Amino acid sequence: MGLKENMSTTTAPPRAKMRRADRVFSGSTLTAGVLILVALAAVAAFLIAQSIPALTADPAELKGAPSSFWAYVAPLAFGTVWAAFLALLMAFPISIGIALFISHYAPRRIAQALGYVIDLLAAVPSVVFGLWGIKILAPAVTPFYTWLVDNFGWFPLFSGPVSGTGKTILTVAIVLAVMIIPIITALSREIFLQTPVLHEEAALALGATRFEMIQMAVIPFGRAGIVSAAMLGLGRALGETMVVAMVLSPAVLISFVLTGSANPSTIAGNIALNFPEAHGVGVNALIATGLILFVITLIINSIARVIVNRRKAFSGAN
Repeated sequence: MGLKENMSTTTAPPRAKMRRADRVFSGSTLTAGVLILVALAAVAAFLIAQSIPALTADPAELKGAPSSFWAYVAPLAFGTVWAAFLALLMAFPISIGIALFISHYAPRRIAQALGYVIDLLAAVPSVVFGLWGIKILAPAVTPFYTWLVDNFGWFPLFSGPVSGTGKTILTVAIVLAVMIIPIITALSREIFLQTPVLHEEAALALGATRFEMIQMAVIPFGRAGIVSAAMLGLGRALGETMVVAMVLSPAVLISFVLTGSANPSTIAGNIALNFPEAHGVGVNALIATGLILFVITLIINSIARVIVNRRKAFSGAN
């Protein structure tokens, strides 16, 4: 009986009173989070409102639209995803290799120097990469494209005729890959450096080589972060404008050929090239293509978030 009385009279310990600094910090972080959602909603509302005239207009009023707005935007959406996918396909393994070299193989001085170089490359403006692509890379890879078509023309990706200028979707993808390598590398490097030392030492104590230790401890720990880094680089490639506008010779078509002279353009590149001369419904059509790019980016980021949340439980970071 006495025990029950003691239990009934026991009260929860009083909550600690938040200090003014804690309240200010909590309120500021909440405000920042709300502002992000408000800005995202405002951008979405603007794009939708400005896209409605183009979606409901007569196709004859839309410059370059063969039969409807969707027939006009489909090649652009394909070119956007295709170029970004090729860039990520080339950049991802190189970025992971560089990040692992900096974090687990290179001597300390070399690792620091490479880290600085990677961070500087991430800050180079895209117009500089575009100038490099059109002035140096495109002429340099033209003989290689000719060799590919001559020897592997039977493969659909390299079927002729070959471009004589090097301004192809593959050249754009190479430049985009160079642009996103610093982003993926910098993020992956920081993730690999956060691997618990006990995990690495345990793998080495079991007789694993350094490569096996990376396979057993480092990669599983950073898998979720690697996916996030890759998706961030992919997002940069999807929205890139200047490189595509400067390097690519665009056409309104859907084609998987990498070395031909007729190449699908991207949404961002098409907006940059046509917006100065657009007027009336044409402006709304370009904004509507921007809405499509917005939706594509949102879908890809949502898929990445699902993958990260599923892998988080197995990363060893919990």
